[in-house]
This record gives sequence, structure tokens and C-alpha cells, in this order.
Amino acid sequence: MSKKHFTEIDRVRLSKNKYVLRVSDKAITYSDEFKQLFINQYLAGNTPREIFEANGLDVNVLGMKRVEQCADRWKKGYEKGGIIGLADSRREASGRPLTRELTPDEIIAKQEARIKLLESQVELLKKLDTTERLLVTKGKNLSKNKLFELIQDAVKQGLGRMTRYLCELLNVSRSGYYSYLKAADVRKERARLDAKVGERIKKAFHRRGFKKGSRSIKMILENEFDVIYNRKRIRRHMQKLNLVCPHRRPNPYRRMAKATQEHRTLPNKLQRDFKKEIPGLALLTDITYLPFGCTEMAYLSTILDASTGELLAYNLSTRLTLSVATDTIEALMKQRRLKLHKDAFIHSDQGCHYTSPKYQELLKRKALGQSMSRRGNCWDNAPQESFFGHMKDHVISRNCSSIDELQSEIDRYIIYYNNHRYQWGLKKMTPVQYRNHLLSAA
Repeated sequence: MSKKHFTEIDRVRLSKNKYVLRVSDKAITYSDEFKQLFINQYLAGNTPREIFEANGLDVNVLGMKRVEQCADRWKKGYEKGGIIGLADSRREASGRPLTRELTPDEIIAKQEARIKLLESQVELLKKLDTTERLLVTKGKNLSKNKLFELIQDAVKQGLGRMTRYLCELLNVSRSGYYSYLKAADVRKERARLDAKVGERIKKAFHRRGFKKGSRSIKMILENEFDVIYNRKRIRRHMQKLNLVCPHRRPNPYRRMAKATQEHRTLPNKLQRDFKKEIPGLALLTDITYLPFGCTEMAYLSTILDASTGELLAYNLSTRLTLSVATDTIEALMKQRRLKLHKDAFIHSDQGCHYTSPKYQELLKRKALGQSMSRRGNCWDNAPQESFFGHMKDHVISRNCSSIDELQSEIDRYIIYYNNHRYQWGLKKMTPVQYRNHLLSAA
């Protein structure tokens, strides 16, 4: 017990407090209401000094030792007997046996107080029973933050004295719960920053009208927004914002057209050595089908630089004749973006267009060599096939009602692909940037 005695003035001041039942020159008796209030606020993270002073009890008058003793006694009582444990005050059990027997009126008053305390605890347990089932149902497979949020909601509904039990029920630490409460401002700030990051990622996702994956978003943020984010962070925000990059469906039934017997095939000069690091040397070509309108079909022939991924020439036609391929070669020779290497060669599959004597004669006149994939092996021309796949993810030809509209969409995508679509395998550059990089390093 604290040796600090109260003066007459101190006793008068303390007795006016609604939480003080009795006060003498050596001792003070607090109401059960204040004890329960103290436990609730202490478990919420407040110190004993803060609780006493916030409720009108001057710690300088009481003495800090007396405050600490009260706090220790009430905490032990609460841990041992819950709400009932808080009723073990000096009024009922001072630690010294009474030298006299209780009067009948005192016995009745004591029993009535205990009955009221038990009734309040039963009502609390009834309320907790419903909440408990709700918490267990909701708390399954939830993150700790969600579990702490559920406990906080339960406490706000009047179960503040059962914080320890609720934490045990959901298998989380009580210290973690109070740390969660203290970190409310940090979580709010983090949510604000996440919203800002998500807005940037969303803007990069829709940049220039084409949807992108996490790699493309990362490269766009670095090159155009001067922001560096981890790919895991980008994927997390994409999932949160429901940003889905289009994926092309694999077609196991697609096969290269068989070369006719009268056409001549040539050996595979490229041998899948796509990254020669020499722009304008190895050129890849192929033809793809693009349905449009109701029943119309278009055919797109392209020539791709294997070293840089840049599309050098293309030709769109509504007829699958030899001119689809030959006109593409003519367009290649007219382009001024890149000067072809003196040993440049065209690599293709064994389709009838590329094995045609007229096509092969045209290549000889243009001083271009020729190479062919193995029969039925699309991997030997993988970059060209990959380009068609990515293009079809963004250019939905079925939505085009005319060949002019389809041509406009293809033109727009190829400009985007060459100049604005960053590629992970090109040192995070666009095809044009990578071509200039190789030329400057040569």
C-alpha cells in the first residue's frame, strides 16, 4: 500500500469524483464502473496515468505508486476471473479477515451485488455466443488484417471486455491486434499510395489504346512515366483492378501448307539463330488469315527483322494469290527505314508462295538469299508467328466491316508495335530503339 496520505482538501476533491465511492486519509475505494472502464481503456493501449487523469483523478494527489498498484491488482483480477474478478475490492475482500460477523443486511447486499454481476456477465455471454459463431464463420481463411478488423467490429458492438477471448478465438495475438489499432493512420496512408500506384498502372495498361501485360507495363512506366515498380507489385495491382492482358488461344490443328511437288524447297539457313544482332540480315516472312465483316477474308503478308523484331514491310489483300508475297518483297525494297545487309536473306515456311519459281526468281533479282523452315515446324519461324499472335490479340478483325477499316487498324497497330511496344527480350526497348542501339554499337 502507498504510504502517501491524503489531506482534508485532497479528500474533498477526490470524493467529488463520480468514480470514487469512499476516501480516507490512507485509502481510496473506486467504483466497479471505473474498474471496468480502466480495463477497457488499458487494453486499448492507454497507460494507467492517462486513464486516471482522463477521468478526473489527479495522479499527483493519488501518487504514482498507488496508481500502479491499482492497475496491477485490477489486471490480475480481470485475467483470473473476468468481470467478476474486478469486484474483489477492499470493500469485499481486503486481504484481512473480519473480526466480526456480517450483519444480515450486509450479507444480502453482498449477494445482491454478486447476482447483478453474474447477470450482466450472462447477458454478455449470450451476446458473445452469436458474435462468436459469426466471427468463426467469417474468419476462415482470412488474412490477419481482416481478422483484426472483425475483432474491432465486435469490440465496437459492446464486447470490449472480451478482446483477449476474441483474439484467442481467431488464433491471433492480442499484441498484434493492438498494433493493428495503432497502425490505422499508416494503413490509411498506404491505401492512398496504393490508389495512386494503381492509377498509374491502369494508365499504362491502356496506353495508346492497347492492353498490356505486366512486363509491357513495367517498361512503359520506366520509359514514359520515369517510374520503376516491381513486377510483383504491378501484378498485384492488376489483379486488384481486374486488368487482364489478352491471351491468344493455342491452335494445335494449325499446320503449314504443304509444298507442291513441282515447287522447290530450300535448306534451313537460319537454324533458329534469330538474334544475330545485325539489323537487316535475317528477315522473316509469313502470311496469316484475317476474317472480317460477315463472311469476308483478308490475307496479311509481313516481313520482320529477326534481330530487332521490327516490322519492315507488309501487304494486305483480299486474294490469296502469289502477288500477296511478291508485293511484300517490292514493299521491302522500297522502304527507307533500314538499309538491308549485303548478305540479307528471307526466311519462310515451305508454303506454295515461297516455293514458287516466280517468287524465288524475284528474290534472286533483288539479291536476296532464301531460307526455309523444316516441314510443318512453326518453331523455325517463331518470332514471325509470335508477332501474328500478339497482333490478333489487339486487332479484332471480325469487328471490321470493310477492308479499308481493317487496313486502318493494322496500320495503327504496326506503328504502335514498332515505335511504342517495349519488349523484354530487346533490353526493354521498342524494336526501333533496339535497331538504333545495334547500329550505334556497330
